[in-house]
Amino acid sequence: MSFLRLAVAVGLATSTLSAQIPTAEYAARREKLLARIDSGVVLAFGRREPINHWPPFYQNPGFRYLTGFLESNAALILVKQGGRVTSTLFVEEPNARTALYLGDRKTPDEVAAALGMKARFISTLTAVADSLAATGLPFHVVSDAQSNEYNATDSLSFGRTFVTRLKARHTALKVTDATRLVDQLRAKKSDAELALIRKAADISSKAHEEAMRTIRAGMKESEIQATMEATYRKLGADGPGYTSIVGAGGNATILHWPASFREAKPGDVVLMDVAAYFDGYSADVTRTVPVDGVYSAEAREVYQIVLDAQKAAERNVTPGTPRNVPNDSAYVVLKAGLTRLGLIESPTASFDAPKGLCPGRWANTDGSCPQWYLYVYHGFMHGIGLDVHDPSQFSDTERGTFENGDAFTIEPGLYVRERVFSDLPDTPRNRALIAHAGTAAKRYRNVGVRIEDDYVLVNGKLERITLVPREINEIEALRRRAVFP
Repeated sequence: MSFLRLAVAVGLATSTLSAQIPTAEYAARREKLLARIDSGVVLAFGRREPINHWPPFYQNPGFRYLTGFLESNAALILVKQGGRVTSTLFVEEPNARTALYLGDRKTPDEVAAALGMKARFISTLTAVADSLAATGLPFHVVSDAQSNEYNATDSLSFGRTFVTRLKARHTALKVTDATRLVDQLRAKKSDAELALIRKAADISSKAHEEAMRTIRAGMKESEIQATMEATYRKLGADGPGYTSIVGAGGNATILHWPASFREAKPGDVVLMDVAAYFDGYSADVTRTVPVDGVYSAEAREVYQIVLDAQKAAERNVTPGTPRNVPNDSAYVVLKAGLTRLGLIESPTASFDAPKGLCPGRWANTDGSCPQWYLYVYHGFMHGIGLDVHDPSQFSDTERGTFENGDAFTIEPGLYVRERVFSDLPDTPRNRALIAHAGTAAKRYRNVGVRIEDDYVLVNGKLERITLVPREINEIEALRRRAVFP
């Protein structure tokens, strides 16, 4: 049985990492959360046991952040009233039959001894919640949706269903969403968290280096994926931080292409967005490498533009810097590069987009879209931590600036799809674009490049913690040794 399922908390686990997250840190997090509400009940839910045991069980990030508890089907209630605070963890009752499949569950006494807070069986949760609701205290609920991206529309999670039924029984109950309060706490990483993120980044980097040494023409994307995942599992990772993305040739232009059975061919580049999950924390790393010993002339040009964009963003990250500053600096480089390659008419030129292609934030007032968006269509930075897209201080709408304790990625990309113009409506503006960029689009077709590294901001300094080779000469030197021993 896996370490993740049997360990109740980091404090109970036999981890080889020196910088474990102590029980006192979890308690401090709960105290900070309660300090942000006047009074009331905080209700948070852990993740449910997977029905088919796949994907394997991973604890809900927000719940793990507050408790460190790693068993399924759990819940947390914090109560603050009249200056008095209580914390209770609700856990699944041990069952002799399920223990044969999932291992022994911890009893409330064992949980209380390890975590320093009261514990009860989950079978009493409804009665306790009803009793608290009857007091008139407001409820502050932490979402258990699989991702914050789905929090607003979630109607099916266990937590959302539980609260809906609770409100039906107590029609005067006031319920607010406390997810953002927890996210704001999660945004600034502690020293212990940064140590775990560094470890995940180091393991992921070694997996990328192993792939660079072993990729050969004829290897399937899935074989490359297997090589990388085997490497980081050998190094102690719990599993993938997200679905591994490995795209060869034209598949490199598809942002979230899951590794399939396409073979890497001579002349291709292979885009590998693969990273490990270590003791609860995920890295996020991407490299784009040539199947041959060297990049083609076209891939080399595109790669250098993307690398220059990443470095431009790096140079503009300091404490207090608004998020848009490094982001905009990367865009300047990419737009200039696309113009230089002949793929767009100018950095400010537009095209008439088919419905649904261009997000509202990029659309012009006349409904057109910038030409660069045909090749650059994702964000460049996001936080990392308990989730691969974790809260960060620079992404907080109130703060909006980089600060010490941020852990994040910088990941510019440029993708030339083979059919980049095929879905465009036939308009004068689009005909002019195709006349200008058609030849260049054929020359650079199927070249997709993304370079993604992980960073931490500590003591006023930006540190890149994924030290995989990224310079063209470094990668080519490593690839030549692999392909031409």
